[in-house]
Amino acid sequence: MSKIFWNGGALLAPVPPALVSCGTVENPNVLTIAWTGIINTKPPMTYISVRPSRYSYNIIKESGEFVINLTTSAMCRVADFCGVKTGLKVNKFEKCGITAEKATKINAPLIEECPVNIECIVREIKPLGSHDMFISEIIGVNVDEKYVDSKGKLNLQQCGLAAYAHGEYFSLGRKLGDFGFSVKKKKKKH
Repeated sequence: MSKIFWNGGALLAPVPPALVSCGTVENPNVLTIAWTGIINTKPPMTYISVRPSRYSYNIIKESGEFVINLTTSAMCRVADFCGVKTGLKVNKFEKCGITAEKATKINAPLIEECPVNIECIVREIKPLGSHDMFISEIIGVNVDEKYVDSKGKLNLQQCGLAAYAHGEYFSLGRKLGDFGFSVKKKKKKH
């Protein structure tokens, strides 16, 4: 296989086009963040990387909290708008018709229309260059009850989540397997 070499760049995909809400229910703001992920299990830790020039940057830095709201494919237009417009000039909640809802443990609002909302407390801010990384503890997860089965399991594949890859939005496809399926022993037929 022949490969072409490119110098290092921001090319890891797909990533979630997450709607990150901050501020308060009375004065909410939201921005789209593609650079987020899980960085630890115990305690549960995540991060978001934000340019210091973004309007939301100081809101998050001063409050020390935010919510990562997972975006559905149906919300791609909202995610795109919230990624290119600034809360300094437009109320993105009003313009996009999304609802700020009270979070369980923090003052930053949830986005009601998102199926999963991850409440976060900032533990460290690490300057990296173009972006600062907000290393944060996940202190709560709110899940739309229609995606939880009778055994209490989250059926994330039913949420219709979106993905972002190299400047383009995608709808997540079919499920390929469960964790550990490659080594799971097959049940014997009787």
